[in-house]
Formats: sequence, structure tokens, C-alpha cells
Amino acid sequence: MDTILDIRNISKSFFRKMALDNVSLTVQKGEILGIMGPNGAGKTTMIRIINRIVAADSGSVRFDGDIMTDRDLFHIGYLPEERGLYRSMTVEKHALFLARLRGLSKVDAQTKINYWFDRFEIDPWRKKRIEELSKGMAQKVQFICTVLHEPKLLILDEPFSGFDPVNVELIKQELIEMKAKGKTIMLSTHNMKSVEEICDRAVLISDSRKIAEGSVSELRDAQKTGHYSIRFKGNMISFVNALWTGFELVDKRTLGDDRYEVVLAMRGESTFDDLLSVLIGQVKIEAAWESLPSMQDVFIELVQPANTSKA
Repeated sequence: MDTILDIRNISKSFFRKMALDNVSLTVQKGEILGIMGPNGAGKTTMIRIINRIVAADSGSVRFDGDIMTDRDLFHIGYLPEERGLYRSMTVEKHALFLARLRGLSKVDAQTKINYWFDRFEIDPWRKKRIEELSKGMAQKVQFICTVLHEPKLLILDEPFSGFDPVNVELIKQELIEMKAKGKTIMLSTHNMKSVEEICDRAVLISDSRKIAEGSVSELRDAQKTGHYSIRFKGNMISFVNALWTGFELVDKRTLGDDRYEVVLAMRGESTFDDLLSVLIGQVKIEAAWESLPSMQDVFIELVQPANTSKA
């Protein structure tokens, strides 16, 4: 897979406080990359360096193989965490203004505005001033303004902030469709569920340093605890007696009507096949699977040691 963005050994400090410390990462064409980290970790500083809002103290940023210049910004769509819309402008004029800044002709800009306003059900609001919009509606407008010029690379800083669950799903589906069309997306968010659902890879930044990078499945696998979940119907006492000493009951949940869901840990050399063999005939197994940590679990597990070691 080709690299569209190559960040090499970026460092940046503000008033002697390190914001980024020798951070390197790559963004591959056609992927959705999640950028995770606690508040103040350095994520937004990195995004601002990519967008040439601030300059790095050292290191380099390459776009499509070459050292990045201002011209490359025409191929990037940037949605900042601090939303910035001109409140006195109408929705349509605002979108047209930003589209023209990104190099679109007036005709092309109007065509794309009509398409997106219809897709996001904003058409009835096009003559309203920005200040008349709800926060969620204003968020939709800003997202549209970010993608109007069909950028090669979309950089979104907390794109789900301010959206209700319905609109969060709307934005996620749009990002999935854009990826399917070959677009590349860099997504900085605290919404770990979204990272798990739509990101191909993720990078975790904590205390100005990159502490983990990999596919979502790799990051989850690296933190797994060896626990397995079983959902079954039958007698709990029979279930526990069948386990013998090879397995430890970690957690259980009653589902009703003699149905349960339990979490088990393996002891010694016991395997998942061994577990199934001792249970078959004792209870009716409805489902069995390895319990992988969520991205929320991964985030907490990796960030806490970093913060503890600093203290």
C-alpha cells in the first residue's frame, strides 16, 4: 500500500513544554487511521503541524512522497476540534466561500453544495445564518465544508463531538463510503467505539510520545487476557462442576430462564478445545468466543503505565 503521509521524527515544544517528542508515523492511501490519546498528549499539535498552522522544531512531513508545501493543502480537508464558522453568513454563502478558497470554480462549488445539502438534509437551511443553527446542524455544515473539494486526505479532529447518536452513525457511514472510493482519512477522537468500528489502524500518543501503533486487531490481540466467554442454557451448578480445576470462573451474568453468560480463564495447559469437551453434554452451549479487550480497554491499559512511570 502506498504512503500518502509520512511523518518523521517530529518534535515541538511550547515555552519549554514538550508537545511532541520525536514522533514518527505513516498514513497509507485508502485507509482510516485512528489517532488516540488523552487530553494534552500532542494529537492536535501534530495535526496543526501537518496543516502547516504551526511549524515543527525538528523533523519532516512528506505528502505523496515529497516534502510538504502549502500547495499540498489543496488536497487536504481539515476539520479542527475548535469549530470556526462565520456566524453572520448564510449557510450557502459560507459553504461557497470555503469551496472557492479550496480552488473550486463557482459552478463546481454550487453543484457539490447542492449534492451535500440534499444528502445531509440541510437544503431547507441554506438561506439561514450560521448563528440560527443548532450545534448539531452547524457541525453538519462544517463537515460538508471540509469535504466539498473532494480532498485526497481528510483530517478530522474530534469529528463526532456535538453530534447525537443518529448523526454520529451518519458521519461514520460517510467515512466508510469515502474510504471505499479511495479516500484516506486520519481521525483523532476519544470515541473508542468508533475507532474499533471503522479504523483500519490506530496510533496511540501519550505524554507527547507515540506509545503504540498497529492494526486495530493487532492492538487488541496484544492486550488480550486469555479469557473466554460462554453463553449457555442449563444448571449453573452442573456447569461449575464440569470445569474441574482446568478453568477459573471470572464473571457470570444471569440472562433468565436458566440461561447464563460467563467469562472463564484457562489454567495450566488447558485449551479452548478442552473447555468445550468438558462442557458438552453438561449444558447446552449457545455461543462461545475468545474475549478480546475493547479499544477502550487497550487505551486505558497502555496510557496508565505511561502516566504512572512519568509520576
